Amino acid sequence: MDQLTVLFLLFLVTLVAVPVASWIRMPYPVVITIGGLLLAVVPGLPELRLDPEMLLPLLLPPLLHTAGWRTSWREFLANAKAILLLAVALVFVTTAAVAFVAHQVVPGLPIAAALALGALVAPPDPVAASAVASTLRLPRRLLSILESEGLFNDVTAIVLYQVAVAAAVTGSFSAGEAVGKFFLSAAVAVAVGWGVSMVARWGFRYLNDERLRVMGSFIVPFVAYIGSDELGGSGVLAVIVNVLIMRAKNVEPDEPIGRVSGGVFWAVLELIVTGLTFGIIGLELRVVLQALGDDTGDVLAEAAAVVATVIVVRGVWLFPTAVLARRRNRRAADEDDPDVKDLAPVGPRETAVLWWAGMRGVATVALVLALPRTTDAGDPFPGRDRLIVIAFAVVMVTLVFQGLTLPWLVKRLGVRESEDAAGAAEEALRVRCAKAALARLREMEAGGELPDEVIETLRARQQAIIARVRPDAYEEDARKALAESGRRKRQLRRVEEELAEASREELQRARAEPGQDPVAVDRIMRRIDLRRIV
Repeated sequence: MDQLTVLFLLFLVTLVAVPVASWIRMPYPVVITIGGLLLAVVPGLPELRLDPEMLLPLLLPPLLHTAGWRTSWREFLANAKAILLLAVALVFVTTAAVAFVAHQVVPGLPIAAALALGALVAPPDPVAASAVASTLRLPRRLLSILESEGLFNDVTAIVLYQVAVAAAVTGSFSAGEAVGKFFLSAAVAVAVGWGVSMVARWGFRYLNDERLRVMGSFIVPFVAYIGSDELGGSGVLAVIVNVLIMRAKNVEPDEPIGRVSGGVFWAVLELIVTGLTFGIIGLELRVVLQALGDDTGDVLAEAAAVVATVIVVRGVWLFPTAVLARRRNRRAADEDDPDVKDLAPVGPRETAVLWWAGMRGVATVALVLALPRTTDAGDPFPGRDRLIVIAFAVVMVTLVFQGLTLPWLVKRLGVRESEDAAGAAEEALRVRCAKAALARLREMEAGGELPDEVIETLRARQQAIIARVRPDAYEEDARKALAESGRRKRQLRRVEEELAEASREELQRARAEPGQDPVAVDRIMRRIDLRRIV
């Protein structure tokens, strides 16, 4: 019962933290973490006992699934170079730099244990990145890079971590074996992710009950993660590959109520898991305080050195990369390449935001708590308690301090997508939907399927949508549409289903085009579905 009490307190913290974060304009994972910190110092509160090895398999699959569902293959391919630079190269560089510093400042820390520390603090958190974006209205190109980095960096970091821990436990290390493990892990993950997506696509055809479809969508990411992990692959990469393929193949219910109910389910689930994730980070403060012992001053000095290394290395890596990105932009302007122009960071202000948004979270906490307690020789794992303190210091500083100051930095630098630009993109999609519906209506009119008054009513309704968005083009038609009454409701309803499906098909095509914001596409699709339900 004590464990359930702590869990429900974390749910309560989440319920309160989200509106508070919206009110004070802060990323809600930061506020939830602070809430967990406050819970951790409540006298008499029982300790939340979780198996560290279960944290990643329980928390990461749904979070990665929801984050991946918000992106697309087009954005992934457009960001391929940024992913390699941030999610692969930068993870390697950060791991090496942290390992060097930790080996120097932590007494007696072997290089293998130092590399394990470097790997577990290297990856920024994908959930924090998405939460930051949702509150700060960042430009889509910058948001896309942040989300792509958050999705893929865990793959590199976890493989490096596993190799380093194995070396620390066994006392032996093989560079060739490490490289082979990395590529084998990636290959297995891609195969499992693809296979699970194919089976899911086939299986969903036979699930006519929307409750079963939602349940199936919940199970799929866990199957991909656990299946890949059991076969020696990266569970993280398997989930990402799976969700991107399912998104590209449009594995969604045919009925609007199914899509809406599924969307609501995943939104609530994401909030619950996020609350647990960052609440656990705060609650683990007790573990950190217990691990400090009598060497508080020395351990905090070591932690400060590692924290500074993590932050400085990211900046040192990103700013020169931004120079290369601007050169790519100039070439893209000459070649008219929208993928590069729209998604690459274009200046030092955006680069500064990208640098400061490198917040660590659940992966770092889960990996450091999963460090073995002993080696194969029976000796204590070298520096385990100190590594826990250092890792939590990195999470606290990057998540809480940088998370609290990031909105100020974004406002100070003016790195925000203008409301006019966001509104214009959404209005363009609405016009496309209405025109697609009008085209389908003309096809039905040519086939003589409907009476003239039904055709006119429906045409006026779609033209009224265009008139509201582009009044300069359709003022006369809009007045006519607004004057029409809604007669013959049952027949109109049937035809509206056809028109809405045409709009949805057009949105699916738009989603695959370069430069389109998939979040805006989903927002329009949700509005269409809701109109069909009510």
